[in-house]
Amino acid sequence: MTFNSIYQYNFPTTIRFGAGSSKELGDYLLKNNLSKPLLVTDKTVAQLHFFKEIVVELQKKNISAEVFSDIHKNPVKSDVYKGTDVYDATNRDAIIGLGGGAAIDVARAIVLRVNHREDLFKYDDLIGGDVFVTNDVPHFITIPTTSGTGSEVGRSAIIADDETHQKKILFSPKLLAKIVFADPLLTMELPPFITAATGMDALTHNIEAYLAKMPHPFCEGIALEGISLISQSLENAVNQPDLESRSKMLVASMMGAVAFQKGLGVVHSLAHPLSSLLDTHHGLANAINLPYGMEFNIAGFEHKFKKIARTLELKEETGQAVVKYLFEINSKINIPHKLRDIGVLPEHIETLSQLAVADFAYPNNPKPVTQEDFRHLYSKAL
Repeated sequence: MTFNSIYQYNFPTTIRFGAGSSKELGDYLLKNNLSKPLLVTDKTVAQLHFFKEIVVELQKKNISAEVFSDIHKNPVKSDVYKGTDVYDATNRDAIIGLGGGAAIDVARAIVLRVNHREDLFKYDDLIGGDVFVTNDVPHFITIPTTSGTGSEVGRSAIIADDETHQKKILFSPKLLAKIVFADPLLTMELPPFITAATGMDALTHNIEAYLAKMPHPFCEGIALEGISLISQSLENAVNQPDLESRSKMLVASMMGAVAFQKGLGVVHSLAHPLSSLLDTHHGLANAINLPYGMEFNIAGFEHKFKKIARTLELKEETGQAVVKYLFEINSKINIPHKLRDIGVLPEHIETLSQLAVADFAYPNNPKPVTQEDFRHLYSKAL
């Protein structure tokens, strides 16, 4: 792969990948007779030079982009309702999710809500709500600016309840973007902390997908290549970013999102309550918990950890060597090893454990996890 060319992949949707691919957005909209997109992003991205440039370039083509950026970093239902109100009030004809996972999740949930007006959580996939996603949805485009969730190639959005903080999954094949403009240049200015946290999020997706108990050899092959690309590029992307490291991370992030169709596991169920209860960045929560969750999973799955270790090109092909690598990569990219370093207190552990055992991710973990296991893992990571 050369890093200054644009490639097209048609898996799982159309992906225009490469430096400068985002400049194709305006012509794509015109070709599809779209001229009034709702551009969903977060408050930080909305202030960045490249974002303003995208809006100006669209205006030059007589495309009127309405910007909606009033979202939480861990999205909640009210964000989706506000965005839908803006879509209605300004008579939009398409939705563009531009940003990290939060912006794209909110954009995708707005895509659902435009023509599905019952309570948003009626469509929660965990209670079979996907069967109610029956109407058409607006034209949906995604443009990632981080290499983490890979939600640009996903079909689901994770949105929390404003009051209970419990996360719900909105899912339907209809929610897959029509096209993704994956431009690594848009990730070049990411600060080191966000690069590190989102990069470890991508690594968690690939590792947990590989280990998830549902058999899916397609996803396992993709996950292993994603792990390899991240091991080659994350440290550089954080500490000495260049186009090659940013490109590899962006590809690996999308690979993780494709792979975790197979499922996730204990680490995500440890991380989600930290985001909902303490507003911890999702990638950071995954990063700190990843070594502990993987250590928990080794027994009985040594053969799978051997393959992960081989993919990481470790001298010792063991689960403990993988755990050691995970602590070391966190150190190299300035992520702490302990939850206490991000404000978690002993008195939080019981509530966190209750939220974790109610989470949707760990049933796909390769081995069973109890509330007592969650207590033990939080205590060990504290």
